[in-house]
Amino acid sequence: MNIKKRVELFGDSIFKGIQINPKSMRYHINNTIDIKMIEKKHFLSVRNFSKFGCTITKGLELLENRLKGNEPLCDAIIMDFGGNDCDFDWKAISERPDEEHFPHTTLDVFVNTYHKIITLLKAHGIRPILTTLPPLDADKFFNWFCNGLDKTNVLKWLGSVDYIYRWQESYSRAVEKISAETNTLLVDLRGAFLLKRKLDRFLCEDGTHPNTEGQKLITQTFMEFIDDAKIKGLIMI
Repeated sequence: MNIKKRVELFGDSIFKGIQINPKSMRYHINNTIDIKMIEKKHFLSVRNFSKFGCTITKGLELLENRLKGNEPLCDAIIMDFGGNDCDFDWKAISERPDEEHFPHTTLDVFVNTYHKIITLLKAHGIRPILTTLPPLDADKFFNWFCNGLDKTNVLKWLGSVDYIYRWQESYSRAVEKISAETNTLLVDLRGAFLLKRKLDRFLCEDGTHPNTEGQKLITQTFMEFIDDAKIKGLIMI
């Protein structure tokens, strides 16, 4: 008798399915990542513990609490961290552009915490699976998150709007390096988005959250990842 493999998702608003409501122009949950189809095709049971605004340090706390609980442990945990970690306090930057400002999670803390999480999960017999960060549209991001702020000051601190893209990419590349160093499976969400000629078709108005089309692409990427991994004998799910 086959037993469903248990998979859990930990991450931020990407896995949570946060989009922008086109009428109210506010964030809301509209998760069209087709978990049910993935469950059915691959005989899985998937639970989503992702949270809006979650950073990797908060993720570690959530995972530690999950592991201390009374529920049976899962077979694999797929993680999506980095988007909030690399973000800045744009209001503070606009008010004090001549000062030094740090992201919510510095890159070294991000890397060290991810290594700690991977070690922790493996010690509990849980397979960790990482994901790269979907790319963002720097111009849309700048206009959305700096709306109502002193954009001249923010740009003075940034140097160029393009730096937003490059900075976020540095966290995604760090995830790739962590995957290679720890021999951990990696779902390349970023690569799937970058292959599309018109990236804006897959992102919300803020330039960072995948819209419904973007979430469909995430579904497709996960399906292809699992199919390919099974063919190569890399995973049992």
